[in-house]
Amino acid sequence: MQAKRPPPDVGLLGTVANAAFGSGRRLAGATRLAGASKKGVYRAAFDDGFTAIIYIWDESEDYWPASEARSHGDPFAHASGLQLFTSAHERLTKLGVRAPTLYLADASRAHYPADVALVEDLAGPSLEVLLHDDLDRALVVVRQLGEALQVLHSDIAPVTGKLLHVMRRDTPAPEQGDPQATRGGMATSCEQIVLARALADLAEASARVAAISAASTRLEDTLRRSAADVMPRTEFSLIHGELGPDHVLVDSRDRPVVIDIEGLMYFDVEWEHVFLRLRFGTHYGQLETPGLDQRRLELYKLAMHLSLIAAPLRLLDGEYPERALMMEIVEFNIAQALSTR
Repeated sequence: MQAKRPPPDVGLLGTVANAAFGSGRRLAGATRLAGASKKGVYRAAFDDGFTAIIYIWDESEDYWPASEARSHGDPFAHASGLQLFTSAHERLTKLGVRAPTLYLADASRAHYPADVALVEDLAGPSLEVLLHDDLDRALVVVRQLGEALQVLHSDIAPVTGKLLHVMRRDTPAPEQGDPQATRGGMATSCEQIVLARALADLAEASARVAAISAASTRLEDTLRRSAADVMPRTEFSLIHGELGPDHVLVDSRDRPVVIDIEGLMYFDVEWEHVFLRLRFGTHYGQLETPGLDQRRLELYKLAMHLSLIAAPLRLLDGEYPERALMMEIVEFNIAQALSTR
């Protein structure tokens, strides 16, 4: 992992832009946007006033430690890469769920020494900003987002995993009627995947946070008891996985536009709803879905809090610049985990 992201090579990015738009539109400059931790995100400005967003997938743009890489069979594997992006974009487009228009996806390295994509630059704010600045307008967007999520979650598969890997069938599906079978050495039952991940996050958080260490036995017992109460499933929904209001942009027609889509995966829909409830807070009501499994929600809620302690602390071991924000996330989730009974 690089200590500091290098400045973009505007000359090379210009050749990428030419491949997308032709020589009639010249790249004037590119500005790095804040917030991205796994890829470089730049706003490209052109001589005719047009703008676009450039994504760059390269080790120098990834703040996460190399240990984040996991097997393709893991639904929670490090969600970074052009193929993950293009497969997710294609599926969202097919489902009618709005994502930024894709102008170019290039893995040839002929124009830039990394995988790159050019996408639409949305003029509107993020939903997170809109919820703060114009609540009435934002709630219209939230309602439409709820409708889009109903469509997304109606896409069902018989196995868990990242969308790309399920499409490719990189690993064999479990035997019919055996939801606890393993695939690539890993349990395909969502609750067992979450339990194993949560126990690892608990161990890591305990090593870093004294308050979590003091409560670790109680928290482990709660995790194991909650997981034992959940009945396995044999069908799984397509979910975003990290859909906070910061990952929703708003277009000129006040429609929600979903970004950071590389993590699209087939999993229990309750995992999505735990994150939605956490991030949308009092506005979650318009996104809520009837019929969710309350036992899964209880297990996944604690697991989510533990993940949002351990993962940001790993990120802060490196040079990620938005350190105060990460520590706010850590401290909030410490308090939430400790309040779990």
